[in-house]
Amino acid sequence: MALTNNKNVLAWVDEMVALTKPDKVVWIDGSKEQLAELRALSISIGEMEPLNEEKLPGCLLHRTAINDVARVEGRTFICTRKKEDAGPTNNWEDPEVMYAKLRKMYDGVMKGRTMYVIPYCMGPIGSKLSKVGVEVTDSTYVVLNMNIMTRMGIDAFNQLGDESNDFVRGLHSKADIEEENRYICQFPEDNAIWSINSGYGGNVLLGKKCFALRIASFQGKNEGWMAEHMLILGLENPQGEVKYVCAAFPSACGKTNLAMLIPPEVYREKGYKVWTVGDDIAWLRIGDDGRLWAINPENGFFGVAPGTNVKSNPNALASTQRDTIFTNVVHNLDDNTVWWEGLDKNPPKHAVNWKGEPWDCTDGSKGAHPNSRFTSPAENCPCISPEFNNPQGVPISAIVFGGRRAKTAPLVYQSRDWNHGVFVGSIMASETTAAATGAVGVVRRDPMAMLPFCGYHMGDYWQHWIDMGKRLGDKAPKIFNVNWFRTDDEGHFIWPGFGDNMRVLEWIVNRCEGKADAVETPIGFEPKPEDINIEGLEDITVETVRDLLSVDKNLWKEEAKGIHEFYGRFGDRLPKELSDELSNLESKLG
Repeated sequence: MALTNNKNVLAWVDEMVALTKPDKVVWIDGSKEQLAELRALSISIGEMEPLNEEKLPGCLLHRTAINDVARVEGRTFICTRKKEDAGPTNNWEDPEVMYAKLRKMYDGVMKGRTMYVIPYCMGPIGSKLSKVGVEVTDSTYVVLNMNIMTRMGIDAFNQLGDESNDFVRGLHSKADIEEENRYICQFPEDNAIWSINSGYGGNVLLGKKCFALRIASFQGKNEGWMAEHMLILGLENPQGEVKYVCAAFPSACGKTNLAMLIPPEVYREKGYKVWTVGDDIAWLRIGDDGRLWAINPENGFFGVAPGTNVKSNPNALASTQRDTIFTNVVHNLDDNTVWWEGLDKNPPKHAVNWKGEPWDCTDGSKGAHPNSRFTSPAENCPCISPEFNNPQGVPISAIVFGGRRAKTAPLVYQSRDWNHGVFVGSIMASETTAAATGAVGVVRRDPMAMLPFCGYHMGDYWQHWIDMGKRLGDKAPKIFNVNWFRTDDEGHFIWPGFGDNMRVLEWIVNRCEGKADAVETPIGFEPKPEDINIEGLEDITVETVRDLLSVDKNLWKEEAKGIHEFYGRFGDRLPKELSDELSNLESKLG
């Protein structure tokens, strides 16, 4: 039975039912009773396995198909009426062509299956900053994950109301999990996402990257707000004052670790705390007071399991201890728990790997898939912010960009102003490591960490940033760049990272409050080496910090050449402000 009187929703669901022809339609109300039934059904059909109720209460194990283990950027499309509106960094197809192709694939695809209609809210219920989506799917895995990742159920329809047409329409079917027919298509002008032939989280939990970034970035451009691939954290000082920071990093740059940072002992003793508002996505709007305010549109964490442990990220690990869905990890048969590489040094003796095969840790093979995941409720996190569900969001003092650079970028620098900060974000890059396929040390640009997630032309996206800066004026957050990954000549990291990144955050917040000095360099403002607190660090001296802050003009001249090449891709849609910033950099480098 339908849970809403909204004619727009009812008409769209009817259209999807007529297309996919399910045997049965179930509307998801989000009640505990219905979720318990779905868990039981999932277990009975082998979609999920229940885990040890004493050690991991409420937790489930899931395995995807072997050909379906990650987001597929090559099969992800932005379908806009004009090709140039998708831009050079996205795969494009004409919406009419793509709809025609997909309709054939969806025709009758749910025969013999149940269609679940999932209403969900991205952001706190009752917030003006939140948005509603409706996803129809034939996967119980999707329903149970969306329950963790979003505010799912009848409350979402209440948020939407009976008249509104402002909801994102998501159609998903596992179909036959055929790799060659896998499509994840965003239709920004129609508020629609169609995903087929995948059962993996990032391709099928349509509230996540598909809606919260690709569709929402387009909505934000049109409606005057921003959807960004950013963590949100709160830094509380001993006086109990909290300042909020957003930060964007490409993958493998410690984003979740920073979001859930545990301050070093010297800070904890003084009473400093760090609060997690979000680990992945931020929606930012200008508040009534003219400042930039952020909410985390998500309600859970979809984290990478390998490498998560008590040392690297105790708060993330603690978040997984109850009501979590583990995907493609090792199943420890001795006590019906889970394991993954990097969890500890005690791989289970009697286990099944991510493919469902008996696994012996001594044969050299990986037990968990490198992209294996946990889906955990945000409320499980020991450092979740008291403001997590605040419908107003939190006011942002600083925006931080960062990448993985061995020599070029210093430990931290501040942009001269907002437009220079947009430039700093637009040139964000990481160097490939040995872990990545291909050559080591190749610079990969990932502007604002949005390269795979921007739902429209990236040149227009940068222009939107510049326009937001004009509206914010002197109330704009300060913009910084960090690099935890400087190496010595032997390739060892110089900065300790992890919790000690708090020392850099402290300088950033002090700069925002006018409490710290800075030195001007050709690339921006840097701390005086003695202004980074190194108390309690054994191997780091003021001289080490001075070295970490050094700016090699020759390396930056090479960098400028790479930026020219990258900017060349955007043609006349590159904002003039950014080409001016590049010229300015070159003149300062001499």
